[in-house]
Amino acid sequence: MPKIVLENINKHWGNFYAVDHLDLEIEDRAFVTLLGPSGCGKTTTLRMIAGLETPSSGRIFFDDVCVFDAENGINLAANKRKVGFLFQNYALWPNMTVYQNIAFGLQNLHEELPSYAHDLRELEADLRSYEDYEQLNLMLRSIATKEDRRRATIRLIDYFHITESMAQVWIKRGPIDAATAKCEAERLRQDAEKLRSSYRAKAQEIGEDYELRSHGQAICTLRKMTKEEIDLRVREVARIVKISEFMDRYPAELSGGQQQRVAIARTLAPKPRILFMDEPLSNLDAKLRLEMRSELQRLHLETKSTIIYVTHDQLEAMTLATRICLMENGLLQQYEAPMPLYERPRNLFVADFVGSPSINFIEARGEEDVQGYHLTCFETLRVDFQASDGRRYADALSEVERFHKEDAKRLYEVEKGNKDRPFNYPIAYVDVKEKLELERSLDDRDFVLGIRPENLHIRSLADGESVAEGEVEVEVYSVMPTGMETTLRLRYGNYLLTAVIFGGIVYPIGSHLALSFKPGTALLFHRLSGRRIADGDLRICE
Repeated sequence: MPKIVLENINKHWGNFYAVDHLDLEIEDRAFVTLLGPSGCGKTTTLRMIAGLETPSSGRIFFDDVCVFDAENGINLAANKRKVGFLFQNYALWPNMTVYQNIAFGLQNLHEELPSYAHDLRELEADLRSYEDYEQLNLMLRSIATKEDRRRATIRLIDYFHITESMAQVWIKRGPIDAATAKCEAERLRQDAEKLRSSYRAKAQEIGEDYELRSHGQAICTLRKMTKEEIDLRVREVARIVKISEFMDRYPAELSGGQQQRVAIARTLAPKPRILFMDEPLSNLDAKLRLEMRSELQRLHLETKSTIIYVTHDQLEAMTLATRICLMENGLLQQYEAPMPLYERPRNLFVADFVGSPSINFIEARGEEDVQGYHLTCFETLRVDFQASDGRRYADALSEVERFHKEDAKRLYEVEKGNKDRPFNYPIAYVDVKEKLELERSLDDRDFVLGIRPENLHIRSLADGESVAEGEVEVEVYSVMPTGMETTLRLRYGNYLLTAVIFGGIVYPIGSHLALSFKPGTALLFHRLSGRRIADGDLRICE
C-alpha cells in the first residue's frame, strides 16, 4: 500500500477556497479520518486524492510517484490510481444478486494481472480435504434438501477456501472413509511435489496465494480474470465482511447493515491500493453504526489497507482512526492521533469540536510570575494555573507570533472570499442573553481555560457543610442519567458547567455540591489567537 503526500494543495472556485494550502502525509496502512463540520473541505480533499476532483494548485504523490502536479500538467486519472470507493449511497444493482454485485467489477477488469498456479491450488485443496476428512464428513452428512446442500456448499467454500464448482464436486463425491483418505492423501502429496518441481524447473517460484514469481517479481500479463479467480476473490471478500450466506439474495432482501457489507465487499474485490469512504455509516441506525465501526476496525487490520474516511461525526473519527485530520474553512486545524488530539488540542476550535459532551470554556484574565499564572474567572473567582511542563508565557507568545507569520505567508491566486475568522467559542449562561462585544479591547492578559467534563471533581455537601480549601460550591441545574454515566449541568453564579460522572449516581436538582478540578487536566488558551498555551493544574484559591 502507498504512502500519500499532499504538498500545498489548493482548491478554489472563484474566490471561495474549499481547501486552503493543505500539506498532509498519510502513512502506509494508516486509517485517516477527514473530520470537520459541513463545508470544511473534507470531501473535496478526498476527491482530489482519489482523482475525482482537480486541485487548483499543488502536488500529490502516491509513494514516490507523482499523480498530480499543477505546474507540470500531471493528472493521473482516478481509474489509474487503483483506489476503491464507498459512499453514503451504496448504489447496489437491484436486479443482481449479492454475488453478481461483487463480481461485476471483476468481470470487466482488464489490466496487468499476476499469473497463478491454479492446477497446484486445486490439487492441494483436494489434498487438504483428504487430510481433514473428518471435518469434511461433518459438513457432507445429512444433506437431504436443497437448503442443506446450499449450507454445506457455503461451509466447504469458507473452511477450505475453494471455488463453488469444487465444493459441488466434493458434495457429489460424498463422505470419505479413513482408509481411502489416507491412500488418496499420500498420492496427492506426491503429485503436488512433482508439480512444484516442474515449476521450479521453469525457474518459477510459488508465492503467496499461489502467485507465480520469477526472481522475486510477480509474473504479470495483460488479461481478464478467469471465472475461477473471480469466484475465489468474491468468496474471499464475502468471508471478510461475513456475508457468505447472502450470496444468492438480492439487495431488496437485505437489511441496511447487510447492504453496507455488500458495498464494502464490492469495494474490496479489485484489491485497491487505497480505500476511500465518504460517510458510509450515516444511513444506519445508532446501534448498527456502533456494530459497523467495530467491523471497519477489523476490516482495516485484516486487509492491511490504507483507508481515508470522511465524517462529520467526531465519535466515529475517535473510535476508528489511527490519525485524525481536523479541518475548518478549508484549513487544516490539527493532524494527530485521536487521544493526543483530545488531550492536547492545538486551539479553541479543536478543543470544542472533539469531545462529547463538549469541553467547558471559562474566560479568564490575569498574569504570570515565577509561580505560574494568577487568573480571575467567572468575574470574581481567583484561580492559579501551573503549566505541567513549566512552559513560560513568553515562549508561548513567540510561538503564537510564529503561527501568525506562517498564516501571513499564504499567497492566494485570488483574494480569499471565505476569510478565516477567530473561533467564537461557546460560553454557557443560566440567563441566556446576547453576548455583546467586549467594551475593552483584548490583550495578552486575556485567556480561556478549557476543562473536559470528566475532569470536574464533585462531592456531596451535607446540610450546613462548607466547601474545603481548593473547592467552590455549585448548584445542580440539570441531571441526565444514561445508566453507564450521568451528565450534570452545574450552576455557579450566572454560568453553567458540564460534568460527567461514571456510574448510576444521580443528584437531586437544586442540591449543592463541592467542585474542584482534577490535577493536570486543565488547558490554557491564548484568547486573542485561540492557540493553546499549555496544559496543567488548575487550583481554586478561594
